[in-house]
Amino acid sequence: MSTKVDGPVSPIISSRDELVAYLEAGSKPESDWRIGTEHEKFGFYKHDLTPVPYEGERGIAVLLTAIKNRFGWDAITEKGNIIGLRRLNCPKGGLISLEPGGQLELSGAPLKTVHETAEEVHQHFGEVRETADALGIGFLGLGFSPKWTLAETPVMPKARYRIMLRYMPMRGKHGLDMMFRTSTVQVNLDFGGEADMLRKMRVGLALQPIATALFANSPFTDGKPNGFQSYRAEVWRDTDPDRTGLLPFAFEPGMGFERYVDYALDVPMYFVYRNGRYIDAAGASFRDFMRGRLAARPGERATLDDWVDHLTTLFPDVRLKRFLEMRGADAGAFPQILALPALWVGLLYDRTALSAAADLIADWTEEERQGLRAAVPRLGLKAPFRGGTVRDVARDMVALAQAGLARRARRDLFGKDEAKYLAPLAEIVETGRSASDRLLADYRGAWHEDIDNIFTTAVL
Repeated sequence: MSTKVDGPVSPIISSRDELVAYLEAGSKPESDWRIGTEHEKFGFYKHDLTPVPYEGERGIAVLLTAIKNRFGWDAITEKGNIIGLRRLNCPKGGLISLEPGGQLELSGAPLKTVHETAEEVHQHFGEVRETADALGIGFLGLGFSPKWTLAETPVMPKARYRIMLRYMPMRGKHGLDMMFRTSTVQVNLDFGGEADMLRKMRVGLALQPIATALFANSPFTDGKPNGFQSYRAEVWRDTDPDRTGLLPFAFEPGMGFERYVDYALDVPMYFVYRNGRYIDAAGASFRDFMRGRLAARPGERATLDDWVDHLTTLFPDVRLKRFLEMRGADAGAFPQILALPALWVGLLYDRTALSAAADLIADWTEEERQGLRAAVPRLGLKAPFRGGTVRDVARDMVALAQAGLARRARRDLFGKDEAKYLAPLAEIVETGRSASDRLLADYRGAWHEDIDNIFTTAVL
Protein backbone atom coordinates (compact mmCIF):
# COMPACT_ATOMS: atom_id res chain seq x y z
CA MET A 1 0.00 0.00 0.00
CA SER A 2 1.08 3.56 -0.60
CA THR A 3 3.19 5.64 1.74
CA LYS A 4 2.19 9.30 1.60
CA VAL A 5 4.90 11.90 1.01
CA ASP A 6 4.00 15.57 1.46
CA GLY A 7 4.41 17.94 -1.49
CA PRO A 8 2.96 21.15 -2.97
CA VAL A 9 -0.80 21.67 -2.74
CA SER A 10 -2.51 20.46 -5.90
CA PRO A 11 -5.34 22.23 -7.77
CA ILE A 12 -9.02 21.73 -6.96
CA ILE A 13 -10.84 19.39 -9.34
CA SER A 14 -13.36 21.31 -11.40
CA SER A 15 -14.76 18.48 -13.56
CA ARG A 16 -14.82 14.74 -14.19
CA ASP A 17 -12.89 15.39 -17.40
CA GLU A 18 -9.84 16.31 -15.34
CA LEU A 19 -9.90 12.89 -13.69
CA VAL A 20 -10.02 11.22 -17.09
CA ALA A 21 -7.20 13.44 -18.35
CA TYR A 22 -5.08 12.48 -15.34
CA LEU A 23 -5.24 8.79 -16.26
CA GLU A 24 -4.82 9.42 -19.98
CA ALA A 25 -1.66 11.45 -19.29
CA GLY A 26 0.01 8.19 -18.29
CA SER A 27 0.19 7.18 -21.97
CA LYS A 28 3.78 6.90 -23.20
CA PRO A 29 5.59 6.01 -26.42
CA GLU A 30 6.92 2.46 -26.42
CA SER A 31 10.49 3.72 -26.09
CA ASP A 32 9.57 5.12 -22.65
CA TRP A 33 7.87 2.03 -21.26
CA ARG A 34 9.36 0.92 -17.97
CA ILE A 35 9.08 -1.89 -15.42
CA GLY A 36 8.34 -1.22 -11.74
CA THR A 37 8.40 -4.21 -9.39
CA GLU A 38 7.00 -4.22 -5.85
CA HIS A 39 7.55 -7.06 -3.39
CA GLU A 40 6.74 -7.69 0.25
CA LYS A 41 8.15 -9.98 2.94
CA PHE A 42 7.43 -10.99 6.53
CA GLY A 43 10.00 -10.18 9.22
CA PHE A 44 10.64 -12.50 12.17
CA TYR A 45 13.08 -12.87 15.05
CA LYS A 46 15.43 -15.75 14.39
CA HIS A 47 15.75 -16.83 18.02
CA ASP A 48 12.05 -17.50 18.67
CA LEU A 49 10.36 -17.13 15.25
CA THR A 50 7.99 -14.40 16.44
CA PRO A 51 6.94 -11.42 14.28
CA VAL A 52 8.90 -8.17 14.56
CA PRO A 53 7.00 -5.31 16.26
CA TYR A 54 7.47 -1.68 15.39
CA GLU A 55 8.85 -0.69 18.78
CA GLY A 56 11.76 -2.05 20.80
CA GLU A 57 15.53 -2.26 20.64
CA ARG A 58 15.34 -4.60 17.64
CA GLY A 59 12.05 -3.46 16.18
CA ILE A 60 11.05 -2.25 12.73
CA ALA A 61 11.77 1.38 13.59
CA VAL A 62 15.35 0.52 14.53
CA LEU A 63 15.72 -1.58 11.37
CA LEU A 64 14.54 1.24 9.10
CA THR A 65 16.75 3.75 10.87
CA ALA A 66 19.76 1.47 10.50
CA ILE A 67 19.12 0.98 6.76
CA LYS A 68 18.78 4.74 6.37
CA ASN A 69 22.04 5.49 8.16
CA ARG A 70 24.08 2.69 6.61
CA PHE A 71 22.98 3.00 2.97
CA GLY A 72 22.06 6.64 2.48
CA TRP A 73 18.27 6.54 2.34
CA ASP A 74 16.01 9.45 3.35
CA ALA A 75 13.44 8.85 6.09
CA ILE A 76 9.69 9.19 5.65
CA THR A 77 8.03 9.96 8.96
CA GLU A 78 4.52 10.30 10.31
CA LYS A 79 3.94 11.94 13.68
CA GLY A 80 7.58 11.39 14.56
CA ASN A 81 7.60 7.71 13.59
CA ILE A 82 9.78 6.47 10.74
CA ILE A 83 7.40 4.62 8.41
CA GLY A 84 9.42 4.37 5.21
CA LEU A 85 12.53 5.23 3.26
CA ARG A 86 13.05 6.80 -0.13
CA ARG A 87 16.08 7.25 -2.30
CA LEU A 88 15.89 10.23 -4.63
CA ASN A 89 17.84 10.69 -7.86
CA CYS A 90 19.04 7.10 -7.85
CA PRO A 91 18.49 4.89 -10.91
CA LYS A 92 17.71 1.89 -8.72
CA GLY A 93 16.16 3.73 -5.83
CA GLY A 94 12.45 3.46 -5.15
CA LEU A 95 10.67 3.39 -1.83
CA ILE A 96 10.75 1.09 1.19
CA SER A 97 7.48 1.10 3.08
CA LEU A 98 5.61 -0.76 5.80
CA GLU A 99 2.48 -2.79 5.28
CA PRO A 100 -0.05 -2.92 8.15
CA GLY A 101 1.39 -6.03 9.87
CA GLY A 102 5.02 -4.99 9.49
CA GLN A 103 5.59 -6.56 6.08
CA LEU A 104 8.54 -4.74 4.50
CA GLU A 105 7.94 -3.64 0.91
CA LEU A 106 10.23 -2.35 -1.80
CA SER A 107 8.44 -0.33 -4.47
CA GLY A 108 11.12 -0.39 -7.12
CA ALA A 109 12.11 2.37 -9.49
CA PRO A 110 10.84 2.34 -13.10
CA LEU A 111 13.54 0.41 -14.96
CA LYS A 112 14.16 -0.52 -18.58
CA THR A 113 14.73 -4.28 -18.30
CA VAL A 114 14.17 -7.22 -16.00
CA HIS A 115 17.97 -7.45 -15.78
CA GLU A 116 17.96 -4.06 -14.06
CA THR A 117 15.16 -5.27 -11.80
CA ALA A 118 17.37 -8.22 -10.81
CA GLU A 119 20.17 -5.81 -9.87
CA GLU A 120 17.73 -3.68 -7.86
CA VAL A 121 16.27 -6.64 -5.96
CA HIS A 122 19.74 -8.04 -5.29
CA GLN A 123 20.88 -4.67 -3.93
CA HIS A 124 17.78 -4.36 -1.76
CA PHE A 125 18.15 -7.84 -0.29
CA GLY A 126 21.81 -7.18 0.40
CA GLU A 127 21.07 -3.98 2.29
CA VAL A 128 18.20 -5.47 4.25
CA ARG A 129 20.03 -8.70 5.14
CA GLU A 130 23.19 -6.90 6.26
CA THR A 131 21.17 -4.67 8.56
CA ALA A 132 18.64 -7.26 9.72
CA ASP A 133 21.25 -9.90 10.53
CA ALA A 134 22.81 -7.58 13.10
CA LEU A 135 19.40 -7.34 14.79
CA GLY A 136 18.67 -11.07 14.65
CA ILE A 137 15.88 -10.55 12.12
CA GLY A 138 15.09 -12.76 9.14
CA PHE A 139 12.51 -12.47 6.34
CA LEU A 140 10.08 -14.92 4.77
CA GLY A 141 8.94 -14.89 1.15
CA LEU A 142 5.39 -16.28 1.31
CA GLY A 143 1.94 -15.12 0.30
CA PHE A 144 0.38 -15.56 3.74
CA SER A 145 1.73 -15.53 7.27
CA PRO A 146 2.28 -19.25 7.96
CA LYS A 147 2.17 -19.37 11.74
CA TRP A 148 1.09 -16.20 13.53
CA THR A 149 -2.54 -15.52 14.34
CA LEU A 150 -4.10 -12.16 13.65
CA ALA A 151 -3.87 -11.35 17.36
CA GLU A 152 -0.14 -12.15 17.38
CA THR A 153 0.58 -9.92 14.38
CA PRO A 154 1.92 -6.42 15.19
CA VAL A 155 0.24 -3.22 14.01
CA MET A 156 2.29 -0.47 12.36
CA PRO A 157 1.76 3.17 13.44
CA LYS A 158 0.32 4.52 10.18
CA ALA A 159 -2.90 6.51 10.45
CA ARG A 160 -4.43 5.29 7.20
CA TYR A 161 -4.20 1.74 8.52
CA ARG A 162 -6.15 2.68 11.64
CA ILE A 163 -8.97 3.95 9.40
CA MET A 164 -8.90 0.72 7.38
CA LEU A 165 -8.77 -1.31 10.59
CA ARG A 166 -12.12 0.15 11.59
CA TYR A 167 -13.77 0.03 8.18
CA MET A 168 -12.59 -3.22 6.58
CA PRO A 169 -14.51 -5.64 8.85
CA MET A 170 -17.71 -3.92 7.72
CA ARG A 171 -17.07 -4.88 4.10
CA GLY A 172 -15.78 -8.44 4.17
CA LYS A 173 -14.76 -11.37 6.33
CA HIS A 174 -11.05 -11.26 5.47
CA GLY A 175 -10.21 -7.56 5.28
CA LEU A 176 -7.94 -7.66 8.32
CA ASP A 177 -6.26 -10.86 7.15
CA MET A 178 -5.52 -9.09 3.86
CA MET A 179 -3.98 -6.13 5.64
CA PHE A 180 -1.94 -7.89 8.28
CA ARG A 181 -1.17 -11.39 7.03
CA THR A 182 -0.67 -11.29 3.24
CA SER A 183 2.36 -10.49 1.10
CA THR A 184 2.55 -10.12 -2.65
CA VAL A 185 4.77 -9.33 -5.59
CA GLN A 186 3.41 -7.14 -8.38
CA VAL A 187 4.68 -5.42 -11.49
CA ASN A 188 3.70 -2.01 -12.82
CA LEU A 189 3.71 -1.56 -16.59
CA ASP A 190 3.08 1.29 -19.03
CA PHE A 191 0.65 1.68 -21.91
CA GLY A 192 0.75 3.62 -25.16
CA GLY A 193 -2.78 5.01 -25.14
CA GLU A 194 -6.35 4.07 -24.38
CA ALA A 195 -6.59 1.17 -26.85
CA ASP A 196 -3.26 -0.28 -25.64
CA MET A 197 -4.28 0.17 -22.02
CA LEU A 198 -7.57 -1.62 -22.65
CA ARG A 199 -6.00 -4.60 -24.41
CA LYS A 200 -3.38 -4.99 -21.67
CA MET A 201 -5.97 -4.63 -18.92
CA ARG A 202 -8.25 -7.27 -20.43
CA VAL A 203 -5.40 -9.74 -20.93
CA GLY A 204 -4.14 -9.01 -17.42
CA LEU A 205 -7.54 -9.47 -15.78
CA ALA A 206 -8.38 -12.68 -17.65
CA LEU A 207 -4.98 -14.27 -17.04
CA GLN A 208 -4.53 -13.05 -13.47
CA PRO A 209 -5.93 -16.29 -11.98
CA ILE A 210 -3.44 -18.24 -14.11
CA ALA A 211 -0.62 -16.14 -12.66
CA THR A 212 -2.04 -16.81 -9.20
CA ALA A 213 -1.77 -20.55 -9.84
CA LEU A 214 1.81 -20.23 -11.12
CA PHE A 215 2.91 -18.19 -8.09
CA ALA A 216 0.80 -20.01 -5.45
CA ASN A 217 2.85 -19.94 -2.26
CA SER A 218 0.55 -19.70 0.76
CA PRO A 219 -0.65 -23.14 1.87
CA PHE A 220 -0.40 -22.62 5.65
CA THR A 221 -2.44 -20.70 8.22
CA ASP A 222 -1.91 -20.69 11.98
CA GLY A 223 0.77 -23.36 11.64
CA LYS A 224 -1.23 -25.91 9.63
CA PRO A 225 -2.20 -26.59 5.99
CA ASN A 226 -5.21 -24.47 5.10
CA GLY A 227 -6.47 -26.48 2.12
CA PHE A 228 -5.47 -23.83 -0.42
CA GLN A 229 -2.73 -23.34 -2.95
CA SER A 230 -2.97 -19.56 -2.56
CA TYR A 231 -4.75 -18.60 0.61
CA ARG A 232 -3.73 -15.00 -0.10
CA ALA A 233 -5.90 -15.10 -3.23
CA GLU A 234 -8.80 -16.63 -1.28
CA VAL A 235 -8.56 -13.83 1.29
CA TRP A 236 -8.95 -11.26 -1.48
CA ARG A 237 -12.21 -12.92 -2.56
CA ASP A 238 -13.90 -11.75 0.66
CA THR A 239 -12.16 -8.48 1.51
CA ASP A 240 -14.29 -5.65 0.08
CA PRO A 241 -16.53 -6.17 -2.96
CA ASP A 242 -16.63 -2.43 -3.66
CA ARG A 243 -12.94 -2.24 -4.56
CA THR A 244 -11.68 -5.73 -5.47
CA GLY A 245 -12.16 -8.31 -8.20
CA LEU A 246 -11.91 -8.87 -11.94
CA LEU A 247 -13.81 -5.73 -13.06
CA PRO A 248 -16.47 -7.28 -15.35
CA PHE A 249 -17.18 -3.87 -16.92
CA ALA A 250 -13.65 -3.84 -18.37
CA PHE A 251 -14.79 -6.42 -20.95
CA GLU A 252 -17.89 -4.48 -21.98
CA PRO A 253 -18.23 -2.16 -24.99
CA GLY A 254 -17.34 1.43 -24.16
CA MET A 255 -14.61 0.55 -21.66
CA GLY A 256 -11.83 3.12 -21.45
CA PHE A 257 -10.41 5.80 -19.18
CA GLU A 258 -13.85 7.38 -18.66
CA ARG A 259 -15.46 4.12 -17.61
CA TYR A 260 -12.67 3.42 -15.12
CA VAL A 261 -13.10 6.91 -13.67
CA ASP A 262 -16.80 6.25 -13.16
CA TYR A 263 -15.95 2.99 -11.41
CA ALA A 264 -13.42 4.73 -9.16
CA LEU A 265 -15.87 7.48 -8.32
CA ASP A 266 -18.38 4.88 -7.18
CA VAL A 267 -15.90 3.22 -4.79
CA PRO A 268 -16.34 4.61 -1.25
CA MET A 269 -13.50 6.68 0.17
CA TYR A 270 -11.19 5.79 3.04
CA PHE A 271 -9.66 9.12 4.08
CA VAL A 272 -8.67 12.70 3.31
CA TYR A 273 -5.06 13.74 3.88
CA ARG A 274 -4.52 17.29 5.17
CA ASN A 275 -1.52 18.93 6.87
CA GLY A 276 0.18 15.63 7.66
CA ARG A 277 -3.00 14.10 9.06
CA TYR A 278 -5.35 11.39 7.82
CA ILE A 279 -9.01 12.30 8.33
CA ASP A 280 -11.46 9.41 8.46
CA ALA A 281 -13.93 9.59 5.56
CA ALA A 282 -14.50 5.84 5.21
CA GLY A 283 -17.64 5.05 3.28
CA ALA A 284 -18.10 8.59 1.93
CA SER A 285 -18.57 9.49 -1.74
CA PHE A 286 -15.77 11.06 -3.77
CA ARG A 287 -18.46 12.59 -5.98
CA ASP A 288 -19.79 14.42 -2.90
CA PHE A 289 -16.24 15.51 -2.06
CA MET A 290 -15.90 17.06 -5.53
CA ARG A 291 -19.09 19.04 -4.88
CA GLY A 292 -17.95 20.24 -1.46
CA ARG A 293 -20.41 18.00 0.37
CA LEU A 294 -18.06 15.72 2.30
CA ALA A 295 -19.21 15.49 5.91
CA ALA A 296 -15.63 15.13 7.16
CA ARG A 297 -14.59 18.41 5.40
CA PRO A 298 -17.75 20.53 4.98
CA GLY A 299 -17.51 23.02 2.11
CA GLU A 300 -14.09 21.79 1.00
CA ARG A 301 -13.66 20.44 -2.51
CA ALA A 302 -11.41 17.62 -3.63
CA THR A 303 -8.00 18.29 -5.18
CA LEU A 304 -6.08 16.26 -7.74
CA ASP A 305 -3.93 14.86 -4.91
CA ASP A 306 -7.11 13.60 -3.26
CA TRP A 307 -7.95 11.78 -6.47
CA VAL A 308 -4.48 10.23 -6.64
CA ASP A 309 -4.84 9.08 -3.01
CA HIS A 310 -8.28 7.65 -3.74
CA LEU A 311 -6.96 5.58 -6.65
CA THR A 312 -4.50 3.89 -4.27
CA THR A 313 -7.43 2.60 -2.18
CA LEU A 314 -8.85 0.55 -5.06
CA PHE A 315 -7.64 -3.07 -5.11
CA PRO A 316 -8.83 -4.84 -8.30
CA ASP A 317 -6.76 -7.67 -9.72
CA VAL A 318 -5.41 -5.20 -12.30
CA ARG A 319 -5.32 -1.60 -11.09
CA LEU A 320 -5.19 1.41 -13.38
CA LYS A 321 -3.34 4.52 -12.32
CA ARG A 322 -0.98 6.20 -14.78
CA PHE A 323 0.22 2.67 -15.40
CA LEU A 324 -1.21 -0.82 -14.94
CA GLU A 325 -0.52 -2.93 -11.85
CA MET A 326 -0.59 -6.74 -12.12
CA ARG A 327 -1.65 -7.78 -8.62
CA GLY A 328 -2.37 -11.54 -8.61
CA ALA A 329 0.79 -13.23 -7.29
CA ASP A 330 1.90 -14.50 -3.89
CA ALA A 331 5.22 -13.24 -2.58
CA GLY A 332 8.14 -15.60 -2.99
CA ALA A 333 11.89 -15.99 -3.12
CA PHE A 334 14.34 -14.11 -5.35
CA PRO A 335 13.67 -16.22 -8.51
CA GLN A 336 9.89 -15.84 -8.15
CA ILE A 337 10.17 -12.08 -7.64
CA LEU A 338 11.97 -11.78 -10.97
CA ALA A 339 9.73 -14.30 -12.76
CA LEU A 340 6.67 -12.10 -12.16
CA PRO A 341 7.86 -9.04 -14.12
CA ALA A 342 9.40 -11.31 -16.75
CA LEU A 343 6.05 -13.04 -17.28
CA TRP A 344 4.03 -9.87 -17.76
CA VAL A 345 6.69 -7.97 -19.70
CA GLY A 346 6.95 -10.88 -22.11
CA LEU A 347 3.18 -10.94 -22.58
CA LEU A 348 2.38 -7.22 -22.62
CA TYR A 349 5.43 -5.42 -23.99
CA ASP A 350 5.79 -7.51 -27.16
CA ARG A 351 3.06 -6.84 -29.73
CA THR A 352 3.02 -10.36 -31.12
CA ALA A 353 2.73 -11.94 -27.68
CA LEU A 354 0.07 -9.44 -26.61
CA SER A 355 -1.96 -10.15 -29.74
CA ALA A 356 -1.68 -13.89 -29.16
CA ALA A 357 -2.66 -13.51 -25.48
CA ALA A 358 -5.65 -11.38 -26.49
CA ASP A 359 -6.71 -14.10 -28.93
CA LEU A 360 -6.26 -16.73 -26.21
CA ILE A 361 -8.77 -15.07 -23.88
CA ALA A 362 -11.02 -13.47 -26.52
CA ASP A 363 -13.94 -15.92 -26.18
CA TRP A 364 -13.72 -16.49 -22.43
CA THR A 365 -17.03 -15.65 -20.83
CA GLU A 366 -17.57 -13.65 -17.68
CA GLU A 367 -18.77 -16.84 -16.00
CA GLU A 368 -15.54 -18.62 -16.96
CA ARG A 369 -13.34 -15.76 -15.75
CA GLN A 370 -15.12 -15.63 -12.41
CA GLY A 371 -15.04 -19.42 -12.18
CA LEU A 372 -11.26 -19.39 -12.54
CA ARG A 373 -10.92 -16.73 -9.85
CA ALA A 374 -13.07 -18.84 -7.51
CA ALA A 375 -11.38 -22.20 -8.19
CA VAL A 376 -7.69 -21.30 -8.47
CA PRO A 377 -7.04 -20.29 -4.83
CA ARG A 378 -7.91 -23.81 -3.68
CA LEU A 379 -6.94 -25.95 -6.69
CA GLY A 380 -4.18 -23.94 -8.35
CA LEU A 381 -2.86 -25.51 -11.55
CA LYS A 382 -5.30 -28.41 -11.15
CA ALA A 383 -8.38 -26.18 -11.44
CA PRO A 384 -10.53 -27.43 -14.35
CA PHE A 385 -10.97 -25.25 -17.42
CA ARG A 386 -12.57 -26.09 -20.78
CA GLY A 387 -11.92 -29.81 -20.74
CA GLY A 388 -8.40 -29.38 -19.39
CA THR A 389 -6.83 -27.62 -16.44
CA VAL A 390 -5.32 -24.28 -15.57
CA ARG A 391 -1.94 -25.91 -16.03
CA ASP A 392 -2.69 -26.16 -19.77
CA VAL A 393 -3.40 -22.43 -19.98
CA ALA A 394 -0.35 -21.68 -17.84
CA ARG A 395 1.84 -23.62 -20.26
CA ASP A 396 0.58 -21.48 -23.15
CA MET A 397 0.96 -18.30 -21.09
CA VAL A 398 4.58 -19.03 -20.20
CA ALA A 399 5.42 -20.01 -23.79
CA LEU A 400 3.98 -16.75 -25.12
CA ALA A 401 5.99 -14.78 -22.56
CA GLN A 402 9.18 -16.65 -23.41
CA ALA A 403 8.75 -15.86 -27.10
CA GLY A 404 7.91 -12.24 -26.33
CA LEU A 405 11.03 -11.77 -24.23
CA ALA A 406 13.15 -13.43 -26.92
CA ARG A 407 11.82 -10.95 -29.47
CA ARG A 408 12.47 -8.05 -27.06
CA ALA A 409 16.08 -9.26 -27.03
CA ARG A 410 17.21 -7.26 -23.99
CA ARG A 411 20.45 -9.05 -23.15
CA ASP A 412 22.62 -9.05 -20.06
CA LEU A 413 26.42 -8.99 -20.00
CA PHE A 414 26.48 -12.73 -20.74
CA GLY A 415 24.24 -12.44 -23.79
CA LYS A 416 21.15 -13.90 -22.07
CA ASP A 417 17.76 -12.33 -22.74
CA GLU A 418 15.08 -11.78 -20.10
CA ALA A 419 13.46 -15.16 -20.79
CA LYS A 420 15.98 -16.71 -18.41
CA TYR A 421 13.93 -15.34 -15.50
CA LEU A 422 11.00 -17.54 -16.53
CA ALA A 423 12.88 -20.72 -15.66
CA PRO A 424 11.00 -21.25 -12.34
CA LEU A 425 7.66 -20.99 -14.15
CA ALA A 426 8.76 -23.31 -16.94
CA GLU A 427 9.62 -25.90 -14.30
CA ILE A 428 6.26 -25.44 -12.59
CA VAL A 429 4.26 -26.01 -15.78
CA GLU A 430 6.49 -28.95 -16.71
CA THR A 431 6.12 -30.72 -13.36
CA GLY A 432 2.67 -29.45 -12.41
CA ARG A 433 4.01 -28.64 -8.94
CA SER A 434 3.75 -25.14 -7.51
CA ALA A 435 5.73 -23.70 -4.61
CA SER A 436 2.75 -24.59 -2.40
CA ASP A 437 2.91 -28.21 -3.57
CA ARG A 438 6.57 -28.39 -2.66
CA LEU A 439 6.02 -26.82 0.77
CA LEU A 440 3.16 -29.20 1.54
CA ALA A 441 5.27 -32.19 0.52
CA ASP A 442 8.03 -31.03 2.85
CA TYR A 443 5.53 -30.45 5.68
CA ARG A 444 4.13 -33.97 5.39
CA GLY A 445 7.54 -35.52 4.81
CA ALA A 446 10.89 -34.17 5.99
CA TRP A 447 9.38 -31.61 8.37
CA HIS A 448 7.22 -34.19 10.20
CA GLU A 449 4.42 -31.57 10.29
CA ASP A 450 6.54 -29.04 12.20
CA ILE A 451 5.77 -25.65 10.63
CA ASP A 452 8.86 -24.05 12.19
CA ASN A 453 10.91 -25.61 9.40
CA ILE A 454 9.46 -23.05 7.03
CA PHE A 455 11.62 -20.39 8.66
CA THR A 456 14.64 -21.99 7.02
CA THR A 457 12.99 -23.22 3.82
CA ALA A 458 11.25 -19.96 2.81
CA VAL A 459 13.75 -17.52 4.28
CA LEU A 460 14.97 -14.82 1.91
